Amino acid sequence: MENQIKNILLKYYSTENIDSIKILNGRVIITLVNVMENSEQTEKLKAEITNLGGISKVSIIFTSPKSFEGLRQNEDFWNIRGVKKIIAVASGKGGVGKSTTAVNLALALSNQNKKVALFDADIYGPSVPTMLGYEGTPPSSLDGKTFEPFVNFGLQSMSVGTLIDRNQPLIWRGAKACGALQQLLTDTNWGDIDIMVIDMPPGTGDIQITLSQKVKMDGAVIVSTPQDIALIDAVKGINMFKRVNVKILGIIENMSYYICEKCGHRADIFGHEGAKITAQQMNETFLGEIPLHFDIRENSDNGTPIVFAQPDSPYSLAYEEIARKIIAQL
Repeated sequence: MENQIKNILLKYYSTENIDSIKILNGRVIITLVNVMENSEQTEKLKAEITNLGGISKVSIIFTSPKSFEGLRQNEDFWNIRGVKKIIAVASGKGGVGKSTTAVNLALALSNQNKKVALFDADIYGPSVPTMLGYEGTPPSSLDGKTFEPFVNFGLQSMSVGTLIDRNQPLIWRGAKACGALQQLLTDTNWGDIDIMVIDMPPGTGDIQITLSQKVKMDGAVIVSTPQDIALIDAVKGINMFKRVNVKILGIIENMSYYICEKCGHRADIFGHEGAKITAQQMNETFLGEIPLHFDIRENSDNGTPIVFAQPDSPYSLAYEEIARKIIAQL
């Protein structure tokens, strides 16, 4: 099937333009590079592929030229003192539980006898202060020049959300946002840190690219739900990190399933194993699945993450297993 689709694509584009062809449960996701979208041609292409049979939907992603590919090696990285390894927790779209995953993953890494820091770079929805229980508290400074990190549950952290009121949106253009993130990252006294987890903004825009180029990342973890629409954006996120030569450590399927507390019935609300299948098709590591559960949500809202509040729960153990897989790769 993939070869048939590629032959159709070659009627319109060259081999260099075809970045990837993914087939997910009858849905085709095509990523093209270095070409401008032509709506009439795109519809014709979709129709030809659909006519092959057994295909329910065709999605075509037009990505930016690869002009920034390879720039990462030539850039001057920001000097984040005392931090040995840095990993990004990212998602192609919002609402998939990326920040909840980042917080609990950081705590799970800390439980593996690692000194861990968590940096909240999600300028659109900084939620780490709420999840770690210091919302409304401004950062402190001992010398008037540098910041002291917050320390909660044995975890050091800093968030862009500490700079503003929770109800005040950050109406910043890319340069200003990146400048603020650089200051918080480089002017915080992190101390001796084994692993820093960066909670990235969702998507693949200017801020995400700048962070990927300016921060010496040792890998990226992609968070997605099993839902097809989330997986399409997850593929975009994976491809962005690959373009700037950041290793993909793996994919986590969040909100993987729900088990009723009364009857024990399992419901695959957002689908089943979509992230696992995507990981296999993209030749990436599937790190594990986290269920949709009331306790995870409630503890996040209360500032007591599930890995801290219920360390022996199956949800915490799932995060712990993912942490071990990541450490093995690092």
